[in-house]
Amino acid sequence: MFENFQNEILFAARLLLGGAFVFAGLRNIQNRPLVASLMAARGVPQAKLALWLGIVLQVVAGALVIAGISIAPAAAGLILFLVVATPMFHNFWDHQGPDRASRINGVVSNVALGGGFLALIVNYL
Repeated sequence: MFENFQNEILFAARLLLGGAFVFAGLRNIQNRPLVASLMAARGVPQAKLALWLGIVLQVVAGALVIAGISIAPAAAGLILFLVVATPMFHNFWDHQGPDRASRINGVVSNVALGGGFLALIVNYL
């Protein structure tokens, strides 16, 4: 049934996955003082520079995924971003109650995003 729509479905997947990171990167630009201070508090050296590198990776790799250009390397870069950012911003082990649950949900969401990117990598190798 869906075989006739494979290209359209893959585009929708790329739009949703890549778009999430373009959106997050743009949001991080607006929130950079807060995000940089959180990163510094977590011990990230040169937090402002690391933040800008992360923003560029999010926006550029997300846009490449959407555009269908260098999808596998862009998706791999976003998986690497998730591996680094997830324990930094979703440190549920340091929290209790609803805040802990929210951070656990963030980890689960990032794992799911990583799974989506792995599926794209396999499809576009």
